Amino acid sequence: MARRKKGNPVHGWLVLDKPLGATSTQALGAVKRLYEAQKAGHAGTLDPLATGILPIAFGEATKTVSFAVDGEKAYRFSVRWGEETATDDAEGEVTERSDVRPTEGEILSVLPSFIGEISQRPPAFSAIKIDGNRAYDLARDGETVVLEPRFVVIDQLRLVEMPDPHTAIFEAECGKGTYVRAIARDMGRMLGCYGHVVALRRTRVGPFSEDDAVTLDALRQAAEPAEGGDLGQYLLPVEAALSDVPELAVSPSDAANLAQGRSVLIRGRDAPVMSGAIFATCKGRLVALGEIEKGALHPTRVFNHGG
Repeated sequence: MARRKKGNPVHGWLVLDKPLGATSTQALGAVKRLYEAQKAGHAGTLDPLATGILPIAFGEATKTVSFAVDGEKAYRFSVRWGEETATDDAEGEVTERSDVRPTEGEILSVLPSFIGEISQRPPAFSAIKIDGNRAYDLARDGETVVLEPRFVVIDQLRLVEMPDPHTAIFEAECGKGTYVRAIARDMGRMLGCYGHVVALRRTRVGPFSEDDAVTLDALRQAAEPAEGGDLGQYLLPVEAALSDVPELAVSPSDAANLAQGRSVLIRGRDAPVMSGAIFATCKGRLVALGEIEKGALHPTRVFNHGG
């Protein structure tokens, strides 16, 4: 006899506005408890000192997490000049100091060096694994951690404001694996003044933006029966993460085959000419994720609930 799963079969996406000080795992746990959900995961870790967009997938939506994680991300962050820290943010001990403060013109002159495909060395205090251990755990244990540089893509990096000589506020749009703390560190070194991140907010992850976001406080209020709240109002459909993936409507018979993991032919004179990743729907209900090759749709993930 199959063991019954604990919790409710919740399916869909929630775009959480993660509060300052909470780890992504803590935020995920709090949301999962509020929904009493059987299964949940998040798309893209945020540091405790960062706030903003943390997409949380429930149930069948966890099968689409990779599409959100691989999507472009946007950040707004503040850099404090004059000090470099061990963690490249305000949490770590100061390792370098300088009395130099860059002018607006000097900052603008180095920005092009950080746009496009660039080589970036991740911070020692990061979630990257080394021989099965997180880099930040090794660094906290006093080990010297030097991570290999990797290529990342930064589409845009803008200087937004300089509230005082010691601080500059930036906005960035970048691809998977980019560390904003490393941008601040490397910019400070290039400017000869050192620098570290003192405030960081993620404003977008793939298709999810601040327009979709809800705070933990709002969720807690909605969870109170006396308040007449409805936690369901904040859920987005399972396919919300698939905005950049083409949709293909299939017949009920094809949907049944896909649900069993069987490939189906894309027939007919009006069959779409496409290849690559696709998601199939039947009467508006999400059926499968798959790949089209040589006129056939091969399912890679099938869905038991359309959201």
